[in-house]
Amino acid sequence: MKKFLLLPLLLVLGLAASIVWFYSNVQPVSQKSEFKTFLITKGSSAVKIGANLEKAGLIRSALAFKIYTQFSGTSGRIVAGEFRLSPSLNLFQTVNELISGPVEIWVTIPEGLRREEIAERFAKGLDRDQSFISSFLEASGGEEGKLFPDTYLFPKEASASAIVKKMTRTFEAKTGEMDVAPGLSFEERIILASIIERETKTKDERPIVAGILVNRLEAGMALQVDATVQYAVANSRCKSKASGCLWWEPLIREDLAINSPFNSYKFAGLPPSPISNPGLSSLQAAFMPSQTEYWYYIHDPEGQIHYARTLEEQNANVAKYLR
Repeated sequence: MKKFLLLPLLLVLGLAASIVWFYSNVQPVSQKSEFKTFLITKGSSAVKIGANLEKAGLIRSALAFKIYTQFSGTSGRIVAGEFRLSPSLNLFQTVNELISGPVEIWVTIPEGLRREEIAERFAKGLDRDQSFISSFLEASGGEEGKLFPDTYLFPKEASASAIVKKMTRTFEAKTGEMDVAPGLSFEERIILASIIERETKTKDERPIVAGILVNRLEAGMALQVDATVQYAVANSRCKSKASGCLWWEPLIREDLAINSPFNSYKFAGLPPSPISNPGLSSLQAAFMPSQTEYWYYIHDPEGQIHYARTLEEQNANVAKYLR
């Protein structure tokens, strides 16, 4: 009979101990009302967030944090960004601050976007309206090619000009010590890099494609690059739009006749300005292209690149891989 009574008693005592432990570990770490900056990186789990909060002295127990966020269903509502938290907050208040949203937000800008697309990305990430997009386009005028693609952390209320300045400064830092091969100027290298970014798929192929394009430039050939024509077509079709355009639509035959200095089928040499904002590997390829005997390239439907030394080889590749 005593054994039957002992088991419920142990359960009650265990439950009481758990309640006491949890209650003590949800209390504030201290009474100091100072605030600390707390950063949550993209992809962080609730377990990692709790461990970092405990390490930063903002909560008493990572385990208590995990238990509470799982049982309250709030673990999936915490987003990446920068927060202002105080050790004077209890665990419930801290979690409430986290699910209320960060004061600074991560925004990722992929390689190869036009500045209009970048404006749209920031507007969406920072929850801004059309006026922000217009301000961004005004602030970034003449900066196409120098808005360095990266993951940035900005306050929700960051101005368009501050964002543009940060991106161009990052570009300057990335390109400041790059060796420049003889031939093209710095600005011409940026234009070349912007083309390479849109025309290639892998890091390994970029220096070779850069070498092919340099071969054509030195020979006075037209570059005949689809991406420059896509840029020209979008400039024509989207003049009245600050956002919402299909900036890189597949070309049709009629597009190749567009009368634009960006039409590299119609006009020899580089276009007058960059067509996208290239990443680091495309910039490196443009600054130090490979010396190559190839003059042509195509990508097959699987994305594999095929090079050719002559027009006959190119035509054979087109027949083999694209028809």
